[in-house]
Amino acid sequence: MSSFVKEFKEFAMKGNVMDMAVGVIIGGAFGKIVSSLVDNVLMPLIGLVTGGIDFASLSVTVGDAKVNYGMFVQNIIDFLIIAFCIFLMIKGMNSLNRKKEEPAAPEAAPEPSAEEKLLSEIRDLLKQK
Repeated sequence: MSSFVKEFKEFAMKGNVMDMAVGVIIGGAFGKIVSSLVDNVLMPLIGLVTGGIDFASLSVTVGDAKVNYGMFVQNIIDFLIIAFCIFLMIKGMNSLNRKKEEPAAPEAAPEPSAEEKLLSEIRDLLKQK
């Protein structure tokens, strides 16, 4: 049983797992911010453009069931905005990584020293014999 606990501790304390946990927490907070932006800023503006339609209240009754398709539309808009923001963040990170990874201009080969030149001449002479 102690080997199980030790193995779990090693797994949980790896850098990737901790990074992923931080990413999930920040992602959840980011999602709340974007949802607030959509609910409180964008949807009222879209409602003005569409003649005062409140998407959250859009629904249709089928028999005894009430289908709130307006909330579905609002969630799709949430998703599209979050996806666009993540796309922009990843695009920015990729461009930063490309700049860091660009190889420096290749340096010119250094001039061989006098000793290296002499050794090369001796090698060439020995090859000729």
